[in-house]
Amino acid sequence: MAWGSERPAVREEVGGAVSRQIDAGHFRDAEAAIARALVDPGLTPEQRATLTFQRERMRRILLDFTLDADAVKARLRQSIPDLTDAEFAAWDDTGLLEKQVIDGRTLYFKRSPGNLFRLSADARARRKVQVPFDDGPNEVLNDHHRAVRAAALAQHTSSVLPRRESVTQILTVKADAVPAGETIRAWIPYPREIPGQQEDIRLVGSEPVGASIAPSSTLQRTAYLEKKAEAGKPTEFSITYELTLYARYVDIDPAKVTRTPITPDLAPFVSERAPHVVFTDAMRAYSKRVVGDETNPYRIAQKLFAAVDTIPWAGAREYSTITNIGDYTLHAGHGDCGEQTLLLITLLRLNGIPARWQSGWIFSDGTYNNIHDWGQLYLPPYGWVPMDVTFGRLMAGANAKPGDNALEWFYLGGLDAYRIAFNDDYSRPFVPAKTFFRSETVDSQRGEVEWKGGNLYFDQFDYDFRWHRVDVPRGGGDAAP
Repeated sequence: MAWGSERPAVREEVGGAVSRQIDAGHFRDAEAAIARALVDPGLTPEQRATLTFQRERMRRILLDFTLDADAVKARLRQSIPDLTDAEFAAWDDTGLLEKQVIDGRTLYFKRSPGNLFRLSADARARRKVQVPFDDGPNEVLNDHHRAVRAAALAQHTSSVLPRRESVTQILTVKADAVPAGETIRAWIPYPREIPGQQEDIRLVGSEPVGASIAPSSTLQRTAYLEKKAEAGKPTEFSITYELTLYARYVDIDPAKVTRTPITPDLAPFVSERAPHVVFTDAMRAYSKRVVGDETNPYRIAQKLFAAVDTIPWAGAREYSTITNIGDYTLHAGHGDCGEQTLLLITLLRLNGIPARWQSGWIFSDGTYNNIHDWGQLYLPPYGWVPMDVTFGRLMAGANAKPGDNALEWFYLGGLDAYRIAFNDDYSRPFVPAKTFFRSETVDSQRGEVEWKGGNLYFDQFDYDFRWHRVDVPRGGGDAAP
């Protein structure tokens, strides 16, 4: 049967078949199928876009999987000079070095050498020099967590310790990524108004001037800018804003938590949302092993939170290349913050506990900053409460202080004051909409860029943050002065 004579449902299945071919590493076959399909004049714009993106997905995968075995060994020997082939093979055979077989060639994820030291205690012990990981200061129990809980209990409120911050985010398109004179369109993530979490957001300025701020109701909020490219020069966009941030702490009594009545407003948050939140047979089996016969929603959440917390963090491949992030994380045995969060969201929803996404940027009073993902779950009578499974359980250490044991579950109901949320969901449209597909199809933290010739991918631009504390609160809205 010629492609042009196939029914729409068959065309959709061809798109699914192409995706499965790519996941299986059969890129040449997938490319041939895409080329055959795209000549069909009866394709809908959506079908054409799906197939075109699958071609782009292969290109992105090859940007992530760039190393052969010899290259991985060479990188590992920078830290383990006497690494043996037998050691490498043992780590490789147990899946500690992420790889794909693409058209018969074994290619390793470019971050797999560094990830190995996060995933294997044996590998860490073999390093010539023991260097601590550059994790955020709030991933370890500290005085900020203690102060948040103390303030919340003393003031009988869940939003405490407000701080005013000024933040500048910069997006720089590399020189000659776009022909001179052409207009570059940029979307830079911008904070959402979230009562009790982040408030009084005020745009201070932008470069170029005249940033268009999406409505606060936009679930993935951005500031939109345009600028013409100049020959031989990078093109810089930036926004500066102020906002007031609050730490959160909800003192949850498990005995008071009840099963959630699923209202129409909550129904989407206990439902599957393909492709990344799907109740697969493997997900159901894992959930049953973890949850057992527990019926209290908070205790179920604790069990699932603790289970996902044991999945080690590792640098992730680009989300746009992964067919189902929740399922991927379940089987990969590692995940970054967004992957861990989507897995936990899937498991909570599977157990009838409403859960949703949140993400943005985290920082410190010093030099640390990073993009980050976390979430929220709904627990009557407390309502929506935060969760950050990547920061996980805060265990009292050698320098424990009285009351520290009560902070173990801080991030299942609380948040530090050192984060800004740009997104209250994943994979939602921008305002104004992009013409071309996004570099990040799930999250929105680094920014997005395009011109009339197409999307600019992450290898064509850089991003950065600058920030400082503002001593005097200032009011206003989203309009620049």
